[in-house]
Amino acid sequence: MSRKGNCMDNRIMEQFFGKMKNEMFYGHESEFKTLDELYKAMVDYIDYYNNKRITVKLKGLTPCQARNQAL
Repeated sequence: MSRKGNCMDNRIMEQFFGKMKNEMFYGHESEFKTLDELYKAMVDYIDYYNNKRITVKLKGLTPCQARNQAL
């Protein structure tokens, strides 16, 4: 994330945070009793997002698999 108020600089992170809120938070707010529970859920979601989420755009690979294949 970079300059304040510049949505084009922050576009990628804003997209990720929006997707994370839609998929793991909205509708589940009452499940998190403490901030530690919310923090753990966020860490688990980021791990899922990078290591287990299969995408059509990457031809059935996870983001980590696609990066490793490119190397």
